[in-house]
Amino acid sequence: MKREHNYNVAVQWTGDRGNGTIDASKYDRSHIISITGKPDILGSSDAAFRGDITKHNPEDMLVASLSVCHMLWYLHLCADAEVVVMGYKDSATGKMVENAGGGGRFTEVVLSPEIILQDISKAELAESLHQKAHEKCFIANSVNFPVKHKPVFVAAK
Repeated sequence: MKREHNYNVAVQWTGDRGNGTIDASKYDRSHIISITGKPDILGSSDAAFRGDITKHNPEDMLVASLSVCHMLWYLHLCADAEVVVMGYKDSATGKMVENAGGGGRFTEVVLSPEIILQDISKAELAESLHQKAHEKCFIANSVNFPVKHKPVFVAAK
């Protein structure tokens, strides 16, 4: 039986400087992302698109969503396989290209987690679990570009 999950997010533009969108260079791209019961996220567009570099942008959040979704599935699969992970940090990167006439698309995201294993002799098994995590990740299954994995394993001290 398929289960359906619904997610409700409110987005409010806060960038009106008094004249609305009368001119593309005269308004802020600032906005607030609100989800009931959770802290608001202050957002903007990327600085390359007249955004506020101090705020989260949609492109950063897409890469972060892929990284976190993969990590959560990976940790679950490691626990099931008796691979004890003592630490996990990812330095994920995303590549987006712009079209000549505007718009664009992501061409890839690379997840580069450094994983601390209690037993480094299980590194081969630990590496194999990345593909399974990728297959289960809801976000990775929803994008139309490759999500690559370049894990590094370190023995716990």
